[in-house]
Amino acid sequence: MQQDSARRSNRDRTEATRAELIAAARRLFTQKSYAETSTPEIVTAAGVTRGALYHHFADKQALFAAVVEQEAAAVAGEIDRASPPSLGARDALLAGSDAYLAAMRVPGRTRLLLLDGPAVLGRAEMDAIDNRHGNRSLREGLVAAMRARSMTKLPAEALTALLAAAFDRAALAIEAGAPAEEYRAVLTALIDGLSRA
Repeated sequence: MQQDSARRSNRDRTEATRAELIAAARRLFTQKSYAETSTPEIVTAAGVTRGALYHHFADKQALFAAVVEQEAAAVAGEIDRASPPSLGARDALLAGSDAYLAAMRVPGRTRLLLLDGPAVLGRAEMDAIDNRHGNRSLREGLVAAMRARSMTKLPAEALTALLAAAFDRAALAIEAGAPAEEYRAVLTALIDGLSRA
C-alpha cells in the first residue's frame, strides 16, 4: 500500500513539475518570443532546477513543442464544445469557426500557433500538431457535411488545409485590429459557398 502511495506521489510530483515548466515557458514565450527566452529564465520562472527541465524535455525546442501541443489541444477543445454532433453540418461548421476565432483571441495564441510555431518547429511538425487538434475538428465537420450531402463533395484533406489557412489568416488579421465581423462574414460565405443549393 505504501509503495502504491509513493508511486502515486512521485507521479504527481513529476506531472506537477512538467506542468510548471510548460506554464512558465508559455508565459515567457508569449511575453518575449521563443528566440528571446532562455532556459535559465524558464527554470527560474518555474521554480525548478535545470536538471528537472532536461529530465522532462530534451531541449528548449521540445519544451516549446509541448507548449504548442497544449495550446492546439485547448483550441480544439473549444471548437469541439461549440459544435456538438447534435448541430446540423452547416451550423456545426459555423459554430466551430466562431469558436476558433474566439479561442485564438487568448493572449499569445497567435504568436505560439501561427508565428513562432511554424518558424521553430517547421511546417511539417506544425501540420502534424494541427492535424491532431484543430484541423482534425475541421476535417471531421467537413466530412460530416459531405456525407450528409449538404456540402459539395471535394477532397477532404485539400479542403481542410485551405479552409484552415483562411481561418488562421483571419485570426492574425483580427489580432492586428481588423474587424472580426468582416472576417466572420467572409468565412461564413466560404462555408455557404461550399454548400449544396
